[in-house]
Amino acid sequence: MPERFEEVHSIPLWLLRDYLTEVGGEADGENRVVGDGWTAVLTKLEPRQVGSLRVGRVKIEFEGQPDALTHMQTQFHKKTMRAGA
Repeated sequence: MPERFEEVHSIPLWLLRDYLTEVGGEADGENRVVGDGWTAVLTKLEPRQVGSLRVGRVKIEFEGQPDALTHMQTQFHKKTMRAGA
């Protein structure tokens, strides 16, 4: 099965897990979400620090059928978009 990796900044792991369940997955433990034709594993990384600013990071490993991954990630990316000022 194809795999895709993504690193997300400034969104906590628990919220990313919630987003993945909102796009059709079911939590299977604290760090894994399983959907129809796809699986996502979330790993909390060390925060990135620039001067006194610390930004949280989470790595997400997606695995699944190509069509299922594309459909799910399209919906997921809409939830993780952040507008800048």
